[in-house]
Amino acid sequence: MKLLDKAIKNKKYLVFLDFEGTQYTHEMIAIGAVLATLNRKGEIKRMKKGYKAYVLAKNKIGSFVEKLTGITQATLDKQGVSFAKAMKGLREYCGSAFTRATFVTFGNHDMKILGQSFSYNLDAPKDEIAQIQHNYLDFSQFISQFTKDSHNNPYSLSNYCAHYYVDREGIEHDPLFDAINLAKLYDAFVKNPDIVLEDYLNTLNKMPHLPTPIRTVVNKLTMGENVTPEEYRKITEEYLK
Repeated sequence: MKLLDKAIKNKKYLVFLDFEGTQYTHEMIAIGAVLATLNRKGEIKRMKKGYKAYVLAKNKIGSFVEKLTGITQATLDKQGVSFAKAMKGLREYCGSAFTRATFVTFGNHDMKILGQSFSYNLDAPKDEIAQIQHNYLDFSQFISQFTKDSHNNPYSLSNYCAHYYVDREGIEHDPLFDAINLAKLYDAFVKNPDIVLEDYLNTLNKMPHLPTPIRTVVNKLTMGENVTPEEYRKITEEYLK
């Protein structure tokens, strides 16, 4: 898909990312990443074993986030590393692909976590953080242009996976598994243009701000009816009476 090629900046490498953050200050407490190499069709040709790290935040996690993620302060005290070390680990994991990749997240909250974490850790590698911020794609925003639920709203990651018949791995809100499942969703999107087309036709048909004549024509076409220029003119004329 040309639109997707443009969105990922025609890169050969994609790094699928997921960050978990504190409840109130939105500092990173965990990172999951998967480096994928694409073939000429934009499909995932190879996926590297993932990277995961727990990150010591400056502020409290928050009880809601603890219940949601299963990550506790005890987890961070025992296994956590500094934000700077976690980002250095990500850079080393990606190797030379780091500066040649597009970083893919599901939603824009991950970038908020990245920015907030840097504001609390100014010793972190600024260039690496800027590289991610300037070369990232919010895949949730991209895919929701074409595929939405029956109320014309975007799906969650797990529901998108179900819609595209992705066999999800692990549990939700584990950053590594969320990154892996995001990669699998991306690949399913690329490999199922027929699903994308049908979804987009339905999404166009439910767009709320189409003028009435256009909506009538789109609805007829979606239902498999032909609409001639003369009929389109008549529909518009009737609307204006």
